[in-house]
Amino acid sequence: MAAFPNLNSDSGLKKLDEHLLTRSYITGYQASKDDITVFTALAKPPSSQYVNASRWYNHIDALLRISGVTAEGSGVVVEGSAPVAEEAVATPPAADSKDAADEEDDDDVDLFGEETEEEKKAAEERAASVKASTKKKESGKSSVLIDIKPWDDETDMKKLEEAVRSTQMEGLFWGASKLVPVGYGIKKLQIMCTIVDDLVSVDTMIEEQLTVEPINEFVQSCDIVAFNKI
Repeated sequence: MAAFPNLNSDSGLKKLDEHLLTRSYITGYQASKDDITVFTALAKPPSSQYVNASRWYNHIDALLRISGVTAEGSGVVVEGSAPVAEEAVATPPAADSKDAADEEDDDDVDLFGEETEEEKKAAEERAASVKASTKKKESGKSSVLIDIKPWDDETDMKKLEEAVRSTQMEGLFWGASKLVPVGYGIKKLQIMCTIVDDLVSVDTMIEEQLTVEPINEFVQSCDIVAFNKI
């Protein structure tokens, strides 16, 4: 079971960021109730200083807006947080997830008033977005293992990995990683990622993101070691 101190403190955010360095989710290999517990314990999105926590927060926020989260998870404890309501886990919020509770407490808001033309148009756009996201979910996924080589033995491998994981796009999910000795004191980063085939081209990602500025300050080259359909 994962455990975290107060996530609205520097020490709590640092521990969360370190926990997510080699993980896409708080526990397991898919978004679960554990992710929602940690998500709701945060008073605001982590700053860019916490690369891994910020990447995870944005991903969970997007999932909540589009499809919700249904997996149970294996358990997580966050100091000072309250239990997560079932509705927050299973159903995507109609409004911003952080403002939903405040809106429910406002008894003066007319939730059943006549719908305006702007509201109808917004509802149609949301429906189209959900339909499009459903089609995307039906596309295949692949598991990819990538070798990422530094320039020399003086390259900071921790910063290299942080730079690689800072690459974010729809349909890309970074997974576990490890350092593998190459020779002459040099180590390469071997990292897993899962991609949605219709949304992500690994070759394009390597060519246009992983080997260009500013990441190429740390990365000399990238090679696809394994590519398997899920």
